[in-house]
Amino acid sequence: MTRKLSLVVLAGASWLAAQPAQRAGGPTDQRIAALDARLKQSPADSAIRNELAGAYLQKMRETADAGYLSRADQIVASILAAEPANYDARRRRIEIELQRHHFRQAVALGASLARERPDDAAVWGMIGDAEMELGDYDRAADTYQRMADLRPDLASYNRVAFYRFVTGDPAGAIDIMRLAIRSGSKQQENLAWCLADLGRMLLKTGALQEAHQAFRQALDIFPGYHPALAGLGRVSADRGQFSEAISFLLAAQARAPFPEYAGLLARLYRQSGSADLAERQIGLLDVADKLDQAAGERANRNLSLALSDLGHRPARALELARAELEVRQDVYTHDALAWALFQNGMLKEAGDEITLALKENSPEPSFHDHAARIFAAQGRNEEAKVHRDKARVDCW
Repeated sequence: MTRKLSLVVLAGASWLAAQPAQRAGGPTDQRIAALDARLKQSPADSAIRNELAGAYLQKMRETADAGYLSRADQIVASILAAEPANYDARRRRIEIELQRHHFRQAVALGASLARERPDDAAVWGMIGDAEMELGDYDRAADTYQRMADLRPDLASYNRVAFYRFVTGDPAGAIDIMRLAIRSGSKQQENLAWCLADLGRMLLKTGALQEAHQAFRQALDIFPGYHPALAGLGRVSADRGQFSEAISFLLAAQARAPFPEYAGLLARLYRQSGSADLAERQIGLLDVADKLDQAAGERANRNLSLALSDLGHRPARALELARAELEVRQDVYTHDALAWALFQNGMLKEAGDEITLALKENSPEPSFHDHAARIFAAQGRNEEAKVHRDKARVDCW
């Protein structure tokens, strides 16, 4: 496979110039209500049912409520039980498998659909997403290029930008993400996601003011959007404004109780001298872990990182990271495993894993911070210094 994504902007630039920015559509709740009303009139209509499943998936992305994923899954399963060859339902199935982190299944299902309809850009995008999670970056480059050639728009540019960032081209990633934003979307959340992702890229490259603006724009488009609130919290924390950072992160956590938010809050409370409040957030991590185990979930990379950052239950952090590696083999998982191994005193293994995390030259400050600490503990002082210089280590 060849990495030819340097061509992607040229492939779509002329098309984009002719397109007006699309207006954001109506609220997803209204869409769901309208589809429910249509289904009452035509309960056996598989096209309406499939569209409703898509609306539920959109609602899940907006709210982080996994219950909507289950509803979408039930609808798609019922369609396919009656119509196994239904193309739209099979394509929706790939979305569901991706959300459930069944990446190899997503690639296999996507390949089957791509053979049937090689001009379906959305299928190529989902295949590329799965390949990214599996760490198959060369193949993902070709897949995303195929998508961008077929349909240069927010969906394809967003993916290409992420690919560029992960594979060591932050400036190119930021430029292409701005292109994605300019292309617009009918879905408010999709555009807000791109703005929040742009903010994260800017934050990680040290452009705090620009990052702040991107997160604010995301909130203007989609009020209460938790990734944007969390992003503002990170900007405030990097500026040493801990009280403000805590307020933003608590607001994000109220909307989506993700382990990374609890982990960040615990660290901020510790820094602020609020040990009791930090322990409450750590308790939430333990509750999340118990709920995952009760649900049969073995892997959770974000929970592993949160535990490792706090030095809390390092053995459990390692168990979670190792289980994650069975599911996906991208650089982020190698980094989480390296950090958990380090927290458990397994320096050689940690060094091997952080080397894998660094192989794509991803401009992730945490990768370099972890590498600096791991290499220093191994006595590899020159290498540690290189990564310490590259890490924009949080002052908190």
